Formats: sequence, structure tokens, C-alpha cells
Amino acid sequence: MAEPRARLPVHDRNPIEPGNLSTRWRATRKRAGLDWLRLHDLRHACASFLLASGASPRTVMKTLGHSQIGLTRNTCTHLLPDIERAAVDAVAKKLFG
Repeated sequence: MAEPRARLPVHDRNPIEPGNLSTRWRATRKRAGLDWLRLHDLRHACASFLLASGASPRTVMKTLGHSQIGLTRNTCTHLLPDIERAAVDAVAKKLFG
């Protein structure tokens, strides 16, 4: 079965074209005083928050639309050691007090 086609973000029930989305993002971040924040940074932040909240790398992969788990692991590799360490520590605490 083929993967569903990625849907474009919508506004007023109409798809926002990628160029228009970028234009809206630039205007929004300027109003917020966040000129340094790229749209792609939000994507990375989403992955970081998902992993920090306990989501599996596979869940992050699906959320971001990565085609392979390796891409997700390589992109988020700097986050995984801390998250994995916290998971091991939590299990150790449950087992050994």
C-alpha cells in the first residue's frame, strides 16, 4: 500500500503553497521579534520535544516524514545519549531504589 501523500498546511481550508508559507513565516517571526528563527528550526525543535517526552525515534521519523529511521537517528543523534541515559537511570531506580 502506498504512503499517503503529504498534505500542505491549510489556511481558510485552502492549501498554503510552500512559497506563501515561507512568506507568512517571515512576517510572523518578524512581528514576534524572532528574526533569527528559521522555519526548519521548528521542525528540529519538534523532534527534540518528542524525543525528550519519551517518543520513540520511529514515532519522530513518522511525524517528520523521514523515509528511513537512520535519517532520524543521524539528525537527532546529539539528543539520544541524554534521553537513553535518563531511561536507563529510571529503570535502575525502579529496580534498585
